[in-house]
Amino acid sequence: MIGVYVGSTAGYSGKNLIAMSLGMKFQKEGLNVGYMKPVGAVPRRTGDKVGDEDAFFVQEVLGLDQDPELVTPVLVTRDFTVKAFTTGCGDLISGISQAYAKLSAGKDVMIVQGSGTYLGSGTYCGVEGSRVVKALGLKAVLVDRYQKELHYDYVLRAQAASGDDLAGVVFNDVPEAYMEEAKGLIQPFLERQGVHILGIIPSDPLMGAIKVADLAERLNGKLISAQTKGERVVENFLIGTMQVENFLTHFKRHKNSAVIVGGDRSDVQLVALEGNSPCLILTGNLYPNDIILTRSEVLETPIIVVREDTFTVAKKMENILTSHKLRDMIKVNHGAQLVTANVDFALLKKRLGM
Repeated sequence: MIGVYVGSTAGYSGKNLIAMSLGMKFQKEGLNVGYMKPVGAVPRRTGDKVGDEDAFFVQEVLGLDQDPELVTPVLVTRDFTVKAFTTGCGDLISGISQAYAKLSAGKDVMIVQGSGTYLGSGTYCGVEGSRVVKALGLKAVLVDRYQKELHYDYVLRAQAASGDDLAGVVFNDVPEAYMEEAKGLIQPFLERQGVHILGIIPSDPLMGAIKVADLAERLNGKLISAQTKGERVVENFLIGTMQVENFLTHFKRHKNSAVIVGGDRSDVQLVALEGNSPCLILTGNLYPNDIILTRSEVLETPIIVVREDTFTVAKKMENILTSHKLRDMIKVNHGAQLVTANVDFALLKKRLGM
């Protein structure tokens, strides 16, 4: 039985995507796949059982029906945190090992998903990723998402901590402009240090997209028009604070971008509507005039009204698009195709001893 631990250099790097994609790939090859997320940070109750939100979703995608309390034996609730910092955590690794033994019985492959970062998260209770990998005899796949640069220092630290237990690294969400440096400079450098690069997944606008209805909820805004079009997808955003002529030039270059604009800027609002923006986000709790509202309904372009100023909303949007959870099956299937096309599964299997 093979055990694969999916960890990352930072939060929101793509652990869900890689865990699901590996599981789906192995299932298609006829292997019996199990799943575990030893430490969960987002508790959720389903029926009379409590588990981790991500773990419930990954199991659903993989068609698994396992006991949530075995899948995620360590749930970081408020009570858990208080106990950890007062009386201590106790021997959590022992409980994780016992749960893993039960879940892995009869399986060909176990996908074990990390929480937070591989080297850091859980250290205060002795359940950081590198320790779990050693305790369960797993091979680790480290996901590193491009965020202004690749985290090559962290990758080298992970290799030093895990040695041959680190099966390899997957670089995720790498923009086209950085791809040449990633493949021509960073990858050869790390490979000379003994790090196996399993794949480089390019940025894809759909993977960072969010539905308008979900966006309104995350911004604590109110959807005031074209409410039936909440399924429209936002891939990026533009700020409409400039003159109309300058805004129009930028707007033409960015498709599927929500436009964040003051509620009193009807000139920019009209340009965005006529340019087929997926939605308008009006700031300052200012409602549009009747002409804009009518045009919005005719063009079926939703308008969200929020209380904050344009700068605050723009910062929120940046965080939302960076950390939006993978919850849509269209995105899951698209992401799995990206992983299959860009990860060297032959190398991965070799590193796993399959």
